[in-house]
Amino acid sequence: MNQIKLKEVDRLEIAVLVDNFTDLLMLESSKTVRRALVMPPARFFAEHGFSLLIKTTADGKEYSTLLDTGGSTDCLFHNVELLKIDFNNIQSVVLSHGHFDHFGGLIGFLKAYGKNKTVYVHPDVFLERRLNLPGAPDPIDMSRLDESALISTKATIRKTKGATTLAAETILLSGEVERTTDFEKGFPLAQAKIDNQWIVDPFYDDQALGVHVKDRGLVVIGGCSHAGIINTITHLQKKTGIETVHAVLGGFHLTGAIFEPIIQPTIEAMKELNPQFVFPMHCTGWTAIKRFSEEMKDQFTLTTVGTTYLFQ
Repeated sequence: MNQIKLKEVDRLEIAVLVDNFTDLLMLESSKTVRRALVMPPARFFAEHGFSLLIKTTADGKEYSTLLDTGGSTDCLFHNVELLKIDFNNIQSVVLSHGHFDHFGGLIGFLKAYGKNKTVYVHPDVFLERRLNLPGAPDPIDMSRLDESALISTKATIRKTKGATTLAAETILLSGEVERTTDFEKGFPLAQAKIDNQWIVDPFYDDQALGVHVKDRGLVVIGGCSHAGIINTITHLQKKTGIETVHAVLGGFHLTGAIFEPIIQPTIEAMKELNPQFVFPMHCTGWTAIKRFSEEMKDQFTLTTVGTTYLFQ
């Protein structure tokens, strides 16, 4: 596997714009974890969605990247207003994969703020998708990202299957994640239409981000991690040549009965990787989040909307 050189960053700041959980009374902060102070009647919105604002600083220059846009512009824009974030400062947008809870706010965001922005997507984000749920009389169609609507915005669209750098080489977009573990088998109930046939969704478009924090190591940022969060970490280690994992955060997709058997193997593998911080979010699911909190309590923090993580 060809390695890609990442520029070390002096500072990495990650703000949680959209996630599944909000709690205005969770105010305890630390050097790494910063909670937003929002006083009622103002409050953050939570939804089944995901969006992060990622700021990298290297050589005195700051770069802003948006990972995913949640399930709706309503939630995204509301939370951003409370956090007093200026979307005009964002240079790049990354879509982790083609599911509604990650692209729901994308077109609305780009219509309002798309000028001079580059959007990175895997070509498969535009696939037709559905869920084949047990007991349902028919498969349930999922929302599909409208490619023509995306192209009609003011943004520059960049399709890529392979790993690539952005934000002046301070962020690595993983490209298609190599599948190497024996327990991360994907999502058998999810289907995609490929070559005019419905098959179990291979999620080739599932991508993550890696950032190399100076004197700390690799920070891995997943979207839903349909390729498996351990596969994702290992893939980014190989791509960057950086063995030390400083932090892992994002959706680990361990929610629901179908994924319960792989919660423990995932935690055991994470312990072997031994990151200093583990912040499971979004689709990780309550059962898995609770287990991480118990078994990796010194590394774990519960994420809420409005939380900012700082690595430097």
